[in-house]
Amino acid sequence: MPSQDMIYRFLLEIVQHWPPEDVLLEFKRLFIYYDSNPINAIAIKSLSEIIFSNNEEEFRNTLKRSCYILINNWETTRNYSSIKELIHSFDNLLISKKTLSHNLSRLRLWLANFIKSKDYQELKLFAARYEDGDNLHWSQRYTSYLLVPQYADLKNPVEQREAARVLSQELKDKFKFDLAMYTARSQSAIGREQLPKNPTGLGDEVLRLIKAIVAKRGPFSYENLANIFKHQTKELPYQDFKQSLKKYLIFSVQNPNFVEVLRTKLSEKLDRLYNSHNENVLNDAIMLRTCNRVIEYLTTENHQEPSPLFGLLMSQGNPLTLVIVLLKVILISKNSRTHLETCIAELIQYYMHYPEEDCKWVISFFEIFNITFAIYGENVQYNLIKMQEHRKEYQSDKPVEVYRVFSQLKMNAELEAANEAIAEPPITDE
Repeated sequence: MPSQDMIYRFLLEIVQHWPPEDVLLEFKRLFIYYDSNPINAIAIKSLSEIIFSNNEEEFRNTLKRSCYILINNWETTRNYSSIKELIHSFDNLLISKKTLSHNLSRLRLWLANFIKSKDYQELKLFAARYEDGDNLHWSQRYTSYLLVPQYADLKNPVEQREAARVLSQELKDKFKFDLAMYTARSQSAIGREQLPKNPTGLGDEVLRLIKAIVAKRGPFSYENLANIFKHQTKELPYQDFKQSLKKYLIFSVQNPNFVEVLRTKLSEKLDRLYNSHNENVLNDAIMLRTCNRVIEYLTTENHQEPSPLFGLLMSQGNPLTLVIVLLKVILISKNSRTHLETCIAELIQYYMHYPEEDCKWVISFFEIFNITFAIYGENVQYNLIKMQEHRKEYQSDKPVEVYRVFSQLKMNAELEAANEAIAEPPITDE
């Protein structure tokens, strides 16, 4: 729309050439105060046309895209404080104050509706990284996933999708780095008070979990099994592929109850999935759609609440087992990862309305998922190294205790230095 375009051009012009504090003031004059001046006259006229047409949806879309235009430009220059201030500019607005201006009255009503909307909740995610960690809601530990539906939704403005994609990746990369640093430092001889902050919600048990995940190496590693599966099913008819997929997903799962539930319930779904393709040779398109459906069966089928199978499998014990099954799906269908992360976000959104005390079991699942997929990220590598057994301080009845985790992020000298601290067992006075 021409009216919207004039507003976008105005904001792009000032955000690229003006100091951030002046840009923020003009944004407020336009969308909040509705205050005309020689500088914003054309933008105010365009906004007035939208208000006069009584098209609230057009106003909300314009406001949304305007916010993300500023966010993207400030993200590029790492001006994070201005992003935070922009989002908080909607706090404590005097939108109930009476006015004789019909346009201003309608604008305030639309602003009040915007603040109550899903659009504003999505916008607030961009301020989450700056909030006090001690006062965060538990769901905000997973902002990187909550952002995924924004950039996966093609109906969102391109600026919003780009801003969500960039921030989500930044948060994922930060978690990978913090986890790798904590893993390296916590195994060195430094005092506990010098340790980096544990980026997870699992406490000291995170090291044991990482070792359990990384231990699956060699010919039966998850990556090797996935490659074998893809090679063996390449020319199969779709019907046979579905049978092989069920066997692949339950292979090496130790919990017999979990295996039985997964085999039975997944068979009910897969056996009738895309039956018109049963005689066709497997192709990339049908494989992607099938893996996406499996992800939904295992997480959320209606994209609003947990699937019945998710609840059944989570009741079988260790959430790591379900996380590994999801990992195995992604290892054979990397293009399904965004779909998986969208489903995880939808689960988080469902449970976020519950107090932390009431959903610790599912928070444990989210933590393990976050850690596992950080370990299997494209730019990180974890390895288990067996330490010298003659050093008595490393003798243990638990085999896992004689191993140390080495983590490596590409092009990161700080992490390499931290790993060097655990390359040899600490020498203690005898």
